[in-house]
Amino acid sequence: MKGLTWLLSSGANTYHGGMSFLRRRSAATPAGPDFDVLAMDPGDWPGNLGAGLLPAPDGSCQGVFLRYDLFGGRGPAMIIGNLPEGSPARELVDGQIPFEVAQLLLALENEEPVEVVGSEDIPVMQGDNLLIVRRLKLSESRISCVQFDRSDHVLVTIASWDRPITDDLYALLKPLPAELFQQG
Repeated sequence: MKGLTWLLSSGANTYHGGMSFLRRRSAATPAGPDFDVLAMDPGDWPGNLGAGLLPAPDGSCQGVFLRYDLFGGRGPAMIIGNLPEGSPARELVDGQIPFEVAQLLLALENEEPVEVVGSEDIPVMQGDNLLIVRRLKLSESRISCVQFDRSDHVLVTIASWDRPITDDLYALLKPLPAELFQQG
């Protein structure tokens, strides 16, 4: 999964240290997703933002990830991922953490082993839509993680460091057009 390609970033020190490999581009860098990306609008985030694509060997897009960092080099706050049906990043064994959690830990340079220890399904309203959100319980209590499936079968995962994921965040999620993530 080290083939993640970062498309855009804002802020001078958005990526450093252990995240530097994310800047590399493989020969199969995808042009972009063929689906809209559900995430917090970049204009609503008061910090640094980076977006990346997860390429498949055939050059198709297997996922889009947005990393929201705090200003002032205070580190990553949250990663939101959108994985379409068939993405290998969705295929997890029992106890394995989602890709977004692994990327958050990597960005934090946290090498402690973390695993999923449980989950619960909770109903959440997003506008007029009822979402059934799966809240993952992790062995690292400072990480909050939720997942839900969209009607177009794209899995959305939100991983947050040292802050809970509240209903207010779901209200900020908007479909960002696929064109925003297309490479020329």
